[in-house]
Amino acid sequence: MVKQSAICVLVIDGDTFVTNTEVRIRLTRVSAPPISTSRGQRAKTILESLIPNKRITYEQVAIDSYGRTLAEVWLNSTNVNDIMIRYGYGQ
Repeated sequence: MVKQSAICVLVIDGDTFVTNTEVRIRLTRVSAPPISTSRGQRAKTILESLIPNKRITYEQVAIDSYGRTLAEVWLNSTNVNDIMIRYGYGQ
């Protein structure tokens, strides 16, 4: 797979964000609760502490039924998906 880079411009929830190239990315292996719950808000806060306005690298795994790019995401050499899983948001 080819790695691509972009800047995160908007975090939607604890497992989805939008890039400056208008790609909507959903983190693979991560399943944050709905944003309407306190745990969902916490997941979003964690992701917002990591990637907004930063250049990320991602590797597309698939496209889901909502048209989102399912991807592994890195900030420098740190895997963002793994961080979210360590916080308890794995599938």
